Order: sequence, then C-alpha cells, then structure tokens
Amino acid sequence: MRAVIQRVTRAKVVVDNKEVSSINKGLLILLGVEESDSQEDIIWLSGKISRLRIFNDENGVMNTSLIDTNGDAIVVSQFTLHASTKKGNRPSYIKAAGPDIAKPVYEAFILQLQKDIKKEVGKGVFGADMKIELLNDGPVTIIIDTKDKK
Repeated sequence: MRAVIQRVTRAKVVVDNKEVSSINKGLLILLGVEESDSQEDIIWLSGKISRLRIFNDENGVMNTSLIDTNGDAIVVSQFTLHASTKKGNRPSYIKAAGPDIAKPVYEAFILQLQKDIKKEVGKGVFGADMKIELLNDGPVTIIIDTKDKK
C-alpha cells in the first residue's frame, strides 16, 4: 500500500456536485492498493498514520499525532499512486490492484483507522470521479509505502 498523507485545516470530497465527506483539522489520506497488500499492511499503515507526530504541540513543534489531537481523517482511494513512468510518457498502472482486490482492502483500511483513532473516518466513493478540495496546513505532505516500511 502506498499513502500520501496531507495535514489539512479542512478537506472535502465531492462526487457529482454533491459533498460526500468533509473534515476539519486532520489528515487527508490518498491510498493506493497493490495486489500483494495484506491485513498486515493495513494494520501497520493505519498504526503508523494514526501515531505519526506531525501536528504542532503547544510550543509549535510537530510533536503530536492524529490520536493526540483528536483530529479528523478522510481516506480516498487513488490507484494512480502506483503509476510507473519508467517507459515512455504514458504511465503504467500495472502494479495497482484491480477493483475486486482494491475495494475490500480500502474498506478494511478505513475500518482499521477508525478503530485506531476511535472515531468515524470520512471517505471518498471508490471508483468515482471525485473532486477533492483541501487547505493544506504547513504544508505537510508525507508519503508512506508499506513495502519500504518508511
């Protein structure tokens, strides 16, 4: 799994001109799934994201987590995170899992994140053409890949 995590002041997901999810201070998580991703990847990534100390403490130092701040989260499936641009100019998405694999993993990740942060998590609509609006805070943007564990 590959995730792009953005610290936001606010974010929302719109599908067919209708808002389907919105949050205030927290994280917008773009999630790409590979065929080889497992429950172990889900648990590891959710734990890493929920405990990542990227929010400012009382001294203005990035020293608190999503859990510590009781922040919100939205998770949006994004297969393009697994794009390969090695050959030519058209990206290849061969490493991205198909919907039959990706959707259950995406949904399981959301459930695990809700369990880890002990609150409801916003989400996009799997496979839909979504418009994401966000106010990046910092900006703070971090990429995590479960295959690299970094």
